[in-house]
Amino acid sequence: MIAARSPWQNGFIERFIGALRRECLDHVIAIDECQLLRIVQSYVTYHNRLRTHLSLGKDAPEPRPVQSADAGEIVAIPEVGGLHRRYERRMAA
Repeated sequence: MIAARSPWQNGFIERFIGALRRECLDHVIAIDECQLLRIVQSYVTYHNRLRTHLSLGKDAPEPRPVQSADAGEIVAIPEVGGLHRRYERRMAA
C-alpha cells in the first residue's frame, strides 16, 4: 500500500516526476498556475504519445505507425512549446 502524499514509495511516478522536471519544468518559467497546467498537460501528452521509452523497445506508450523511407522528406515538428521535437516524413507540397 502506498501512503498518501508519498510519491517516493511509487517508483513509476517518481521516475515520471523526475523526467517532467528535467525535460520540461527546469527550462520554463510559468507566470501563473493556468500556464503551468497547460505546460504540464502538453508534456504529459508528449510523454505518452511521442517520447520513446527504452523499456518499450524505443516506442511510445501509445504505439505509433512506422513510416516508410519513401514517404517523403523528414521534417521537425515542435512539441511542448518548442522544448522538444518530433520527426515525421512528409511529402513535398
